[in-house]
Amino acid sequence: MKVMLLKDVYNLGRAGEVKRVADGYARNFLIPQKLAVLATSGAMTYVEKIKDAAAKQRQLLNEEMSGLAEQLAALELTFKAKVGETGKLYGSITQQMIIDAINERLKTDLDRHLVESQPLRDVGEHKVRVRLTFDLTPDVKVLVESDEEKKEEKTAKRKSSRKTEAEKEAAETARPAQPAAEEEAQPDSPGAETTETV
Repeated sequence: MKVMLLKDVYNLGRAGEVKRVADGYARNFLIPQKLAVLATSGAMTYVEKIKDAAAKQRQLLNEEMSGLAEQLAALELTFKAKVGETGKLYGSITQQMIIDAINERLKTDLDRHLVESQPLRDVGEHKVRVRLTFDLTPDVKVLVESDEEKKEEKTAKRKSSRKTEAEKEAAETARPAQPAAEEEAQPDSPGAETTETV
């Protein structure tokens, strides 16, 4: 089915372009969402108007979102996850988790559908594309790290803190014992009489 796009549709085309698409895609998504109309001769007379209006709107939107795009490009997110012996994550870092972290850091309200990424299942550095507009698609740096390293650090800290606690306790128990031993070793006070048995 041939349709004329009324708005920019990502991965399909810009407003005013005529595209051949699957019938179901046109009937169930593009036409009901008012993103396209059937490419009839009557509709084609409006092509130039649609292109001009879309170009103006695209420019305004790009100007509005350019600051956010720069912030996203400079952003670096780190996620901790459980990792199996093969280096694969037990779960995954999803689009929702990524967009929640972005919204929290930048105080925005972006939708998870803007994140163009499959769930991340490997440890390491990933570039995740965020589609703000048709033209603005900054990449966010996402680091996925094993939480085992963090656990090892915690257990090492716990062990060292336990050692210091044990050393303190040993020192405290040793201190009271020393004065008592010293008292026994000291001769009786000068004022006390000594009795000798014959």
